[in-house]
Amino acid sequence: MEDNDLEPMLQAVRDFVRREVIPREAEIDEKDEVPAVLRETAKHMGLFGFTIPEEYGGLGLGIVDQCRLLIEIGYTTPALRSMFSTNVGIAGHVLMDGGTAEQKAAWLPRLASGEVVASFALTEPDAGSDPSDLRTSAVRDGAEWVLDGVKRYITNAPIADVFMVFARTDPDAKSSRGISTFIVPAGTPGLTVGPRDHKMGQFGAWTADVVLDGVRVPADAVVGGEGGVDTGFLTAMRSLANGRLLLAAACVGMSQRLVDESVRFASERTQGGRPIASHQLVQAMIAESVTETMAARSLVLDAARSYADGSDRRTAPAAAKYFCSEVVGRVADRAVQVHGGAGYMRSVAVERFYRDARLFRIYEGTSQIQQLIIARQTLGAAAG
Repeated sequence: MEDNDLEPMLQAVRDFVRREVIPREAEIDEKDEVPAVLRETAKHMGLFGFTIPEEYGGLGLGIVDQCRLLIEIGYTTPALRSMFSTNVGIAGHVLMDGGTAEQKAAWLPRLASGEVVASFALTEPDAGSDPSDLRTSAVRDGAEWVLDGVKRYITNAPIADVFMVFARTDPDAKSSRGISTFIVPAGTPGLTVGPRDHKMGQFGAWTADVVLDGVRVPADAVVGGEGGVDTGFLTAMRSLANGRLLLAAACVGMSQRLVDESVRFASERTQGGRPIASHQLVQAMIAESVTETMAARSLVLDAARSYADGSDRRTAPAAAKYFCSEVVGRVADRAVQVHGGAGYMRSVAVERFYRDARLFRIYEGTSQIQQLIIARQTLGAAAG
């Protein structure tokens, strides 16, 4: 799909977000659940498969257009993006980048339609941003693999139909080697999902632990087939690089929403008979937020272009995720400050986004991990 062809979809998503999602944000936050009607609308709009190739029923958007779309989706509660984020992002890309023809045919059409929700089961209690300490094991037993381990903070786990599980297939391999990815359908004996996590924010976006206790899967469950054994770390890194760009774009969308909320409040709230927008220190806070949001938008789209042409698929996604997630935190903080006491009240949008924004600096690689990636790619062998 070419850039100009995306405009009707961008407008449709813009309308959907403003007319149907924003009015229900407080309800989503309070009930910790996205209404079924919004989920169904997202399915019909193709949002569960906008990254998936058209041959598998998706929209087949390129990475630049994906980011443009995520900026629009990021304008509202992160719960909307989270509904389909694993299908179009890190879990779906495991199959798109590393799956066999049979695996793609079996799963991608169902991911694209929203019939199936996938989860990316990488993080563990002792292996988060750095998966080299991964302890979940996969042992070959004849024509099957037996998986044992615990995964933590797994997005969409409570509603997932299939899990992309990363496990160590070679216990003697060091660091990032000896890891493979397995397709494990929900309901497989031995796989259980824990209670939903009670988080600081991002209510409506569900995460939970996933326990694998003697889970048996056939040999063809390895992503990529026999040739995919021990390639799991590279698969994860490729998926995460793409996912970081999409996450950065969502941060830009939230930053823009926070700017708009701040401008509206400052224009309407009066003090001493005039809008607080007339106070220069309020103007300065809004100016900082506008500038950082513009910079974040430019960085995301530039990084996406570098990713698309293959010139930079490591530093650029890390820099975009690092900068944009830090920016949205600062913009959220200023938005609360502009709102004053009102910004600390649960009924006000900026209070909710202040809580929501904090997580962006943690998942899919913390800010510190992004710094390490950027530094190591820039400094090379001198970084150690």
